[in-house]
Amino acid sequence: MKTILVVDDSETVRHQVRAALAGKGYGIIECVDGVEGLDAIRSNDDLVLVLCDVDMPRMNGLKLVAEVKRLGKPVPILMLTTEVDPALVRRARELGCKGWIVKPFKPTLLAAAVKKFVPTDGNA
Repeated sequence: MKTILVVDDSETVRHQVRAALAGKGYGIIECVDGVEGLDAIRSNDDLVLVLCDVDMPRMNGLKLVAEVKRLGKPVPILMLTTEVDPALVRRARELGCKGWIVKPFKPTLLAAAVKKFVPTDGNA
């Protein structure tokens, strides 16, 4: 099973992501902020994707992306956020973020974006 990390301080959003990806063959790990997310990334070498909010307590999403890059972890990160500022999007891409999805999201579009970054090989 392919494992996706969802990092968002909103329990509702984490639930919506889980529901959108239900039945698609993904395992989901949930974290409430960038600090927990970074710990999960450090301890899970089998992550295939990270979905991350920008605005979170303790460590925001941009800082998380920068830390993952600094660690040399190859996992792709997609931002899942209400933020639409082009400068923020540009900064995230400079840090290594692979995509930007604006909340609220359509479950089918989220699943399609995930599939783009996590190719199916019969197990997802």
